[in-house]
Amino acid sequence: MKTFKNVCAQGDIYIRRVDSIPTNAVLVKSENGQCIVTHSETGHHHVMEAADVKMYTLPNSILDCFLDVMNPTKLEHLRSYDTHEPILFEKGTYHVRRQREHSPEGWRRVAD
Repeated sequence: MKTFKNVCAQGDIYIRRVDSIPTNAVLVKSENGQCIVTHSETGHHHVMEAADVKMYTLPNSILDCFLDVMNPTKLEHLRSYDTHEPILFEKGTYHVRRQREHSPEGWRRVAD
């Protein structure tokens, strides 16, 4: 399992530790006991245990979310093959950003 101090990446997401969650962020409900940090186009989501983390999004943003990690927990990629190694998050606040790439049509989210 990977660990990190300030920044890391997993697939199409970039994660960095921050001091606080923006005041306009909105709490996201968990699904089946999990926070789905990023939805995958193929159903292989990046998830964390909802008992240990609260997730927030910014209004009108499809790229950003914030995590309030209350207990050490791992971010897992739900795919049985060619999966990303889990990443252990220590207690703290994190900003998660979907990576972008430029295409002939303009900027788009990176597909994992």
